[in-house]
Amino acid sequence: MTHHTIDVEDLTFAYPDGTAALSGVSFHVSHGESIAIVGANGAGKSTLLMHLTGLLTPQAGSVRIGDVPVMRTTLPDIRRSVGMVFQDPDDQLFMPSVYEDVAFGPMNLGLPEDEVSTRVDDALGRVDALRLKDRPPHRLSGGEKRAVSIATVLAMCPNVLVMDEPSSDLDPKARRRLIEILASFEHTKIIATHDLDLAIDLCERTIVMRGGGIVADGPTRVLFGEDALLDDSGLERPLSMQGCPVCGTGA
Repeated sequence: MTHHTIDVEDLTFAYPDGTAALSGVSFHVSHGESIAIVGANGAGKSTLLMHLTGLLTPQAGSVRIGDVPVMRTTLPDIRRSVGMVFQDPDDQLFMPSVYEDVAFGPMNLGLPEDEVSTRVDDALGRVDALRLKDRPPHRLSGGEKRAVSIATVLAMCPNVLVMDEPSSDLDPKARRRLIEILASFEHTKIIATHDLDLAIDLCERTIVMRGGGIVADGPTRVLFGEDALLDDSGLERPLSMQGCPVCGTGA
């Protein structure tokens, strides 16, 4: 059984107040792909991510991780296969120390203490944060918190990484380090982001959402060169693809 692919078919979802969040969303993600999900606020990006991780279950249509459908009875399997990094690291860091935060998931799997320790050291090492192991999370910088929040997910050894605005609130140096970290992962990655330059760096394919549906799905640089599509979707060309505002020449 493989958990590295994702299949979403005709996914539809509305919140209890009647707000339609997703309407007929369908796409396939192959093993090892890195895909950006972009769109204006309210386009449905976060709602879609919550369906991929089982935080929400489909009202209509289906979501499959490998050959496992996302439903209440399969949530333990889904959450072992799919790891989500939330937009706000403080939503994931709640223990007295970094070590305890990263160890929390493996400990709840019932793993022996020595394996938990190995997973913590490996996960923190992969994000260059092993030096932070004994620090309290509230004493970390924004970039450090982001790295540790990714480590909490990596310690669970997922096959798929799902990330919601991973570069938000990071300074330029921390953002560049984050891109380097994510580029080194071989996981299947789904990244919802307003940072279109990050999408160019990490994702060869992009899905553009608007009004709860998919309006484009294709090569990232091709879609980001379509000004009408971006404008209609509340987006604009990434800085790396904009012309010089002084001399007017191309990027």
